[in-house]
Amino acid sequence: MNRLDRRSLLQSTTAASLAVLSGISGVRADKAAGKVEKRDRGPGYRLGLVTWNLAATWDLNLLLKLCAQTGISPVELRTTHKHGVEPSLSKQERREVKQRFAEAGVAIWGSGSTCDFHWPDKAKVRQQIELCKKFVDLVADLGGKGVKVRPNGLPKEVPVARTLEQIGQALRECGQAAEAAGVEIWLEVHGPGTSKPEHIKTIMEHTQHKSVGITWNSNREDVKEGSVAESFKLLRPWLKSCHINHLWSEYPWRELFTLLRAAGYDRTTLIEVPRSIPEADAALDFLRYYKALWTELTRPKEI
Repeated sequence: MNRLDRRSLLQSTTAASLAVLSGISGVRADKAAGKVEKRDRGPGYRLGLVTWNLAATWDLNLLLKLCAQTGISPVELRTTHKHGVEPSLSKQERREVKQRFAEAGVAIWGSGSTCDFHWPDKAKVRQQIELCKKFVDLVADLGGKGVKVRPNGLPKEVPVARTLEQIGQALRECGQAAEAAGVEIWLEVHGPGTSKPEHIKTIMEHTQHKSVGITWNSNREDVKEGSVAESFKLLRPWLKSCHINHLWSEYPWRELFTLLRAAGYDRTTLIEVPRSIPEADAALDFLRYYKALWTELTRPKEI
């Protein structure tokens, strides 16, 4: 096998570096001459990570290490997990967390709270709104983008229409706090009954606030006759974030990614899978495999 001389090695390294720094997934480095050729400019959105449940047992050091090694960024920090990034942090601790992410080259997308507003008990709804505001303050201090919240069901003792309106009203108040702090609220398409796209649409119509949008959650309920096009069209006006899960499942991933690209979605698709991988080496392998599959599925069909 011919060995690369020093000049060829430098040329190859330079070309590869340009390909990475450009942020264009379709840039190809020519090993022989160091030429850079533009092909597909990529989907326009990034691959990030929700710490649920894959990273539930990773401390902050491991989380940042694995994300930096794989180039997976930004991160949505799901509450209650080992990373410990919670509203209970002091202002100084928040500054330290923000600095650690910056030093690792990993962006903070926001907080994955479990705040929900579907409860018949008004006192509990008020409690959840106030908790959401604490997450808003946390994300603002961290320099993140938003707070994920969720509906988590439809109480049987309350008419569905009333519950959907109640959720929307709670979201409006949270949205007002988020706007004042310079962040957003993302309603996850989540929960028994509430995960139906038509119910999420109704909630958002009640909300009527520019700082509140949705997190697409890649649910079975999205799929109608093998396609997510109808559900995507229904919720596209409010799309601000996106969770993705098992890319090897029967969910129409390539169609979803094509729809995101065509819609000009330029934010992130966040890995959210139910399995936990505590071992660092196994987690690194999983993330690399996942990223390779995501890269392939997000390519235009003609390439």
